[in-house]
Amino acid sequence: MADELYARYPQIPEGKLTRLRAELVREEALAQVGRQLGLEELLRVEPGTALTASILADAVEAVFGALFLDAGYAAARAALLSAFEPLLARLDPQGPAKDAKTQLQEILQARQRRLPEYRVLTVRGAAHQQSFEVECVIADLGLSTSGSGTSRQRAEQQAAQAMLERLGT
Repeated sequence: MADELYARYPQIPEGKLTRLRAELVREEALAQVGRQLGLEELLRVEPGTALTASILADAVEAVFGALFLDAGYAAARAALLSAFEPLLARLDPQGPAKDAKTQLQEILQARQRRLPEYRVLTVRGAAHQQSFEVECVIADLGLSTSGSGTSRQRAEQQAAQAMLERLGT
């Protein structure tokens, strides 16, 4: 993916290319590709285990890894680009491509404010299906928001996005 982004956008700085690559290979994007490829119907999970985005994303990585090992780099690259083309076509190389936590941190630094603190409020569920609730606190502004997700990072991102909305950015 990094190779393709560099080929498509040689003028874009490395840091921005890294953020674009991260946008394409994050769990949600990989799960979306897995759904487009029909992997949901092909995967078998233990009875009682939900087919989560995380499992689907891992399966996508495994499929392309197996393709690379079996058929080589060129075949894996061609298949990967074909599968990711809808996401690549929608990618905005000029857009922010920064996650909510990064955006929030940059805004607070520009305003010479303290950085947010993230606190886990609750963790629910079995180890393989946990749900997190996280609070984002900006102490010197007396503000807090919360977010939830299937990982701590997702919950933190959601809380940061809620804070961005609360700050009106």
